[in-house]
Amino acid sequence: MRLSKYISLLAISLIAFTSCNDVYKFKLNTTKKLVINQEATAALTEVNNKPIDSIQFFVNGKRVASIGNSIKFDTKKLGVGKFTVTALAFYPEKTKKVNNSIEIFSNVEPAIYGYKLINTYPHDKTSYTQGLEFYNGYLYETTGQLGKSVLRKVELKTGKVLQESKLDEKYFGEGMTIFNNEIFWLTWKARKGFVYDLETFKQKKEFNYTWSTEGWGLTNNGTHLLKSDGTDKIWFLDPATQKELKSIQVYTNKYSLKELNELEYINGKIYANKWQQNSIVIIDAETGIVEGVANLSGLKKEIEKTQKITDEDEVLNGIAFDKKTGRIFVTGKHWGKLFEIELVKK
Repeated sequence: MRLSKYISLLAISLIAFTSCNDVYKFKLNTTKKLVINQEATAALTEVNNKPIDSIQFFVNGKRVASIGNSIKFDTKKLGVGKFTVTALAFYPEKTKKVNNSIEIFSNVEPAIYGYKLINTYPHDKTSYTQGLEFYNGYLYETTGQLGKSVLRKVELKTGKVLQESKLDEKYFGEGMTIFNNEIFWLTWKARKGFVYDLETFKQKKEFNYTWSTEGWGLTNNGTHLLKSDGTDKIWFLDPATQKELKSIQVYTNKYSLKELNELEYINGKIYANKWQQNSIVIIDAETGIVEGVANLSGLKKEIEKTQKITDEDEVLNGIAFDKKTGRIFVTGKHWGKLFEIELVKK
């Protein structure tokens, strides 16, 4: 009886030992932080040096040729941002997927800009400005806040509202842009946008966000709609379907840049307001690299000469570009003035 019990215990121990011995433990090492154009590496190892039949590597979902248990790849093709590195290990009758990440930073320090004040125009200080665009001699503006969100056509010199359309009170209006005689207008958290006829201001259709969960700023590059969502991403949308096709990540040489609000596309660059900051960042529209930062805090001081700023949200927000003359216009939430400025590199 005792012998039988001993044999049973020994068998259980051998099974447990064998099972433990069969467990594979993988570790995927990557170059964590890099500067764009640097070579990145990744290698997969089995902690106990157990045999691996083969390994497949993927960077951001795309297969990368490997050399043994490792890969090397050029970061220039990825751009800046965080990217997933995946190793798929094949070993006796099993497969295992292991993930890690890399983060790629810009290789340039942003240039610093000041500004020259050219002209000052009246602006409705009840407007919680979310979107601003200059088109065919007029300003087009969208405002936010529940129950107060409107789309407007405004006369530049007088600030007179020439045309207006109110958004349903359940939506918080955000950025807008004009493309092919249509106005595209985002909402904040409803994951929904609207398309309006440019001439009549009648709502033509609505669309849902594909991947992003919020709507912030909106502009266009003549081919795609460009949309920010509060993260460090800028999405490229098909104007015909409003589907989000791809995104870039916005990075400096030190950190990612989130909460990009009103957007404007100017000569191949994306000009963006940073929420709750009186500044504009200048972003390469292809790579997401921040090439410049303009400090416009002096404009808030100009506003405070004639108007009391009472809310921390009453900051610079609104950039419009006159493509014919090169003029740049800026304003802020509840600001009673709109400014024409020229950016000056320091």
